[in-house]
Parts: sequence; structure tokens; C-alpha cells
Amino acid sequence: MRVLLIEDDPMIGEEVKRALRAAAYATDWVVDGTQAIVALQTHGYDLVLLDLGLPGRDGHEVLSFVRRREATLPVLVVTARDALDDKIRSLDGGADDHLLKPFEMAELLARMRAITRRQAGARAPLLSNGQVTLDPATREASASGVTFRLTAREFALLHALMLRPGAILARRELEERIYGWNEEVESNAVEFLIHGLRRKLGPTAIRNVRGVGWMVARAC
Repeated sequence: MRVLLIEDDPMIGEEVKRALRAAAYATDWVVDGTQAIVALQTHGYDLVLLDLGLPGRDGHEVLSFVRRREATLPVLVVTARDALDDKIRSLDGGADDHLLKPFEMAELLARMRAITRRQAGARAPLLSNGQVTLDPATREASASGVTFRLTAREFALLHALMLRPGAILARRELEERIYGWNEEVESNAVEFLIHGLRRKLGPTAIRNVRGVGWMVARAC
């Protein structure tokens, strides 16, 4: 899952970026509204973390741009502005949630998981297609009654597939959800991770569509 972090405070940005990567999110970080709009125009994201008090274009302008461009892209506003008017303006402007600073990282991650579930049309905390079950909170996957702890990148890849069961994801789409900016894409990384996941979850857990990409089956 690829996240765009828009935060001008260097201490907060570094802390959040580090926590997101530890939680297996591929994360790109920009520090002003203008950079944010360029990133949104040139890359695909699964979720945006948006500060409001940004240099250049402020967060409300960025949110407006997002909603004009991508009506369904999840946006979580993370801000120190505690005025009710700012919260109302954010939510009415299309934000999916609103979190005040300071915050606990565990709460931020939980809110991100909740937004992602809603985006996928799922209310339950677990993602399952009847063959494989994935718990985004613990990064554990289970199949045939056996539970496995996944590595960060195994989780990122499986999470991308489980959010869209039945959809074929190409190599580039999967790489974008595993790697952020300035991270070297390792040769055959996708095949290596899928091989590891199949060893844990079974050879049919992830299917290859030759020349196109990979998928997990729809729910039975």
C-alpha cells in the first residue's frame, strides 16, 4: 500500500515516515502543498495523510485538488488546527477522517486501516477470500487453519492483492505498493515474495496470469 505523507514539520514527518515503513507502507513524503500536487499528478497512491498548515498551497487547497482529480482516494487529515470550523471544512471538503496532533502512532495506523477497509467495502477487520485470511493489524495471514507472521514486504504485497480479490495486478502496480521514493527496486522482488507467500499459504494462494500479473481469487 502506497501512502503520500504531506507534512512540513521535519520531526513529525520523520517519525511518521519511519512508523509507516515499519508497518509495511511504501511512503513518499513531501513538505508543502505544491510538492504534494506534483506528487499526486505523477504517482498513484492508496491513501493520503494531509496536514492543513502547509507552506505554499495549504491543506484545504490540496484536498480540493484531490477531490477534483480522484473522487475516491482516501484522505486522512492530520493537523494541529483544533478549531471546529477547520474540522467541518475538511470533512465537508471530502476528507475521510480528521486526527488532531499530538497523536499516538497506534491510533493513526488504526484509523488508516479503518479507512482502507471502508474503501474496500469491508467492515470486518480481517480481509478474507475464503482461502486466505489477512489481519492488517498484526500482519498475520492464515490458510488451512495455520497462521503465519509475514515480513513487511510480504504483507505489503499480499495486502495489495487482498484489497482487490479477483483483480490482476501487474508487476509495476505491486512494486509501487512495496517501494517508496529513493528505494531501490530489487530484481525479481515480486517473484521472490510471491514464492515465499506460496510456501506459507499454499501454492494456489496467489495465482499467476502469464504475461499479465498476479491475483488472489474472489471470495467463495
